[in-house]
Amino acid sequence: MMPFVLKHAASSELFACMLVNRYELPYYGVKDWEDEAAARSDKEPFLAAREADDPAAWDVVELEEMKLKMANVKLKNDPANRLYMDDSGAFRLARRE
Repeated sequence: MMPFVLKHAASSELFACMLVNRYELPYYGVKDWEDEAAARSDKEPFLAAREADDPAAWDVVELEEMKLKMANVKLKNDPANRLYMDDSGAFRLARRE
């Protein structure tokens, strides 16, 4: 079973924010859910709690576990980084303006 993440429909940005890992350590990474139903039901309240613009613009998409891990490595635990994933699955990192 692959995890599900939020991907912005227009920009292809993956939704990243401060999270807490299983060791109760805070980190900046891509938010994921274990199943699609949970992701879809939690999407709106999750985005609202983080004051995200236009929750409808974020799609729930499936992402391979290794791609999710690579995404978090690329973010370098730095909230100034934004991560984009194109349709082929390639990542592009950009700094927040």
